[in-house]
Amino acid sequence: MPRQPFDIAGKRIAPGSSETVHLPVSTLPDHTPVNLSVQVHHGKRAGPTLFVSAAVHGDEVIGVEIVRRLLRAPQLKTLRGTLLVVPVVNAFGFLNRSRYLPDRRDLNRCFPGHPSGSLGSRLAHIFLNDVVLRCDVGIDLHSAAIHRTNLPQIRVSPRDETTRSMAAAFGAPVVLTSALRDGSLRAEAAERGTPVLLYEAGEGLRFDEMAVRAGVAGILRVMRSLDMVAAKGIAKAKAAPYFCKSSTWLRAPAGGLLRTFRAEGETVEAGDVLATVSDPFGGVETDMLAPSDGILIGRAILPVVNEGDAVFHLAALSPRVSEATVEDLATQLETDPLFDEDEII
Repeated sequence: MPRQPFDIAGKRIAPGSSETVHLPVSTLPDHTPVNLSVQVHHGKRAGPTLFVSAAVHGDEVIGVEIVRRLLRAPQLKTLRGTLLVVPVVNAFGFLNRSRYLPDRRDLNRCFPGHPSGSLGSRLAHIFLNDVVLRCDVGIDLHSAAIHRTNLPQIRVSPRDETTRSMAAAFGAPVVLTSALRDGSLRAEAAERGTPVLLYEAGEGLRFDEMAVRAGVAGILRVMRSLDMVAAKGIAKAKAAPYFCKSSTWLRAPAGGLLRTFRAEGETVEAGDVLATVSDPFGGVETDMLAPSDGILIGRAILPVVNEGDAVFHLAALSPRVSEATVEDLATQLETDPLFDEDEII
């Protein structure tokens, strides 16, 4: 039996074709329409339906770049199943270079949403029902907020074997078990039967070449594991990721000038000096020490801190391992061909 077209928002996408569909969301005060734009790739052959989304938080531009490169990947030409791609979920925040919606709401706390609720609630309702719940699984792309950066990492739900399997295929250096939060896309989708993998990497309002390339390669590996694309041109991860069950933010012991000695991706031992906070005169210096063994999966970038500011994100490793995994991943990404040979970010 021939495969049926994919129906979305009154459009019928034929097997073996792709089309960008615009779902009306709202109208700006100057009457400019705002849409949720979805590019649908409907393969000739049957397979899973996967969504990839970015910029749920408007300042997380690194996900938008990952999506842009993914859509140029040659593997999509022989796609099995259906791929739904949303480069910018929160267009309001994206245009304003803000994490939030115009009313300061966090879209990732507005799910499941409501068709007659707040702006965030309406957008969440459209995205959830017209895109997310049409899919078997999803990958949601995020970054750290501005003035912070994250090591490429995957967040999975506790006791969710589907996302754990996808995380292993993705090949990021760290997989962190993260509890579901009320109102989040991941929590609502999981409750409705659509497991969502969350990728965190890089910094808000910034591109990070390694994080972008890790994201594109990881998505293609997941698609390969789902038998949506052929293996040709998709490099396997050189080392298994670290599965971390807990993490904690280490906070500045005093206000002042921050000098960091360790970077994201480094493994540390209890007692290692991670940074020093000094007053502007240099008369008082306070060291920040690692309270336990672990791997640094995020850090602050600004060199000026207040007492209590989050500076390092430390994830526990069990069992304790060396830095080889992160180094292997970095080496692989440096030697893999770029998806955009004419660009240097």
